[in-house]
Amino acid sequence: MLAVEILNRVEREFSFAEPLLNACLESVKLSDADRGFLTMTVYGTLRMRARLDWIIRSFYQGDVGRMDTGVLNILRTALYQIFFLDRVPDYAAVDEAVRIAKKKFPGRDRLVNAVLRKSSLNRARIQYPDIDKDPALFLSVYHSHPLWLVEKLLVIRGLEGTIAFCEASNGIPPLTLRVNRLKADRGQVIEELSTQGIAAHPTGFSPDGINAVPGELRIRGILFEQGALHIQDEASQLVSMLAAPAQGSNVLDLCAGAGGKTTHLAEIMGNRGRIVAIDLNPGKLKSLESLARRGGIEIIQSRPADASVDLGRDFHGAFDLVLVDAPCSGTGTLRRNPEIKWRLSPDQVEGLCALQKKILGTAPAYLRKGGRIFYSTCSILPEENEEVIADFISRFPGFSVKKPSSYGQLVDDRGFFRTGPDRHGMDGFFGALLSK
Repeated sequence: MLAVEILNRVEREFSFAEPLLNACLESVKLSDADRGFLTMTVYGTLRMRARLDWIIRSFYQGDVGRMDTGVLNILRTALYQIFFLDRVPDYAAVDEAVRIAKKKFPGRDRLVNAVLRKSSLNRARIQYPDIDKDPALFLSVYHSHPLWLVEKLLVIRGLEGTIAFCEASNGIPPLTLRVNRLKADRGQVIEELSTQGIAAHPTGFSPDGINAVPGELRIRGILFEQGALHIQDEASQLVSMLAAPAQGSNVLDLCAGAGGKTTHLAEIMGNRGRIVAIDLNPGKLKSLESLARRGGIEIIQSRPADASVDLGRDFHGAFDLVLVDAPCSGTGTLRRNPEIKWRLSPDQVEGLCALQKKILGTAPAYLRKGGRIFYSTCSILPEENEEVIADFISRFPGFSVKKPSSYGQLVDDRGFFRTGPDRHGMDGFFGALLSK
C-alpha cells in the first residue's frame, strides 16, 4: 500500500519519488528487507511503467486512460512484482493488490483480480509491437521510454545505441558520494564507511567521488552531519572539475539550484576567493546556504535573481569563471528520476532550449578579460547541448570551444564533455568550455 500511495502522489501532485520515499522510510518502521523492497517497487514501477501499461491493456477490455490513478497504480505495482521480482509469489502479489483495492476502491477489486490473474497465467501470450515493423514503438513499450524520446534517440544513436541507453536508464544507479576535501580525505572516508559495514570504493574519474552500496541509508549519519559527504553523481562532480576554478578567483554560478556544484566549486577553490550563486528559487538558495554552512564553506554569496536577464552593471566584467549549469530536460538522469519520462514533452524541451540560449547569452558580459564560461546540462539531447553552443558562437564572434586539459576519455573531438549511463556508468551530462 505504501508504494501505491507514493506513486499516486508522484502522478497527481507532480512530486518526485525520492523525497516522498525518503520521508516514508524515515516515518514508518520497516525492516531493511522491506525498505529495500519498497524502494525497488516504487522506482521499478516508474521505470517500467510503459511496459506495465501495455500488459494491462492486453488484459483489460476498457479504456485504461479513464481508469482511476489509484487503481492503475495498484495494477502497476502488482504487475511489476509479478514480472520483474522474484521475492513475492504471483498469488501473493495478486492477493495483496486485491486487498488494497477492496479497501480503497470497493467494487474495483474484482477488476484488479481479473486483470492480474489473466496477466500472470498468460504472460507467454503477451504480444509486444514488432521490432522489425515499428522499432520505435517496440522500444518505447518494451524498454519503457516515451515514444517521442525513442524516435529522437534512434536518429542520434541508432537501434543498438538506443537499446543500450534505454536499458541503462532502466537500471539501478550507484549511490555516489562526494567527499568534501575541506573536511575529509577520500581514503579515510572509505575506511570509516568500511568500519560501519558499508562497502565503498573510489569513483573512476572524480578524485572526490565514492561509490557505495545502493540504498544504504546508514550512510546518512555522522559524516553527513559534519558536512564531509554529499550525494552527487560522478558526472555532476566532473562538471566542477572541468570548470576548474582557481583558488582566489571570482566565480559566478548562474543556475546554482540547491548548491551541489556550487559547494564543490568552493571546495576545489580551497574556500578562497568568491562565488556568487544566482537562482530564481529562494528555497533552493536556502538549501545551498545550509549545505555551505554544514561544509564549512564561507566564500559563497547567494542572490535570488533571474539569470535569463542581465544582472546589472555591478556584475559586468567582474568574474574569472561563469558556470551555466542550465535548466534542462534531465534526460541524462532517467535512472535516478524515472518520473521525468512521463512528464516531459517535446514542447517543454523546446521551451528549455530557448531559456538555455537566453541564460548563456548573458554570460559574456560578466567575464573579465581572459575569463571562461562553462556550459553544462544533464541532458543527452543535441538541441540542449551542441545546438545551444552553436547558437552562442554564432551570436558572440570570438568565442570558441576549448578542449579541457583533463578527462580526455570523456571529451570528444570537438571538445565536448559527454557521459552516459550506458557508456560510463554515470548520468548523462554534457559540458563545453568557452572562451575568446
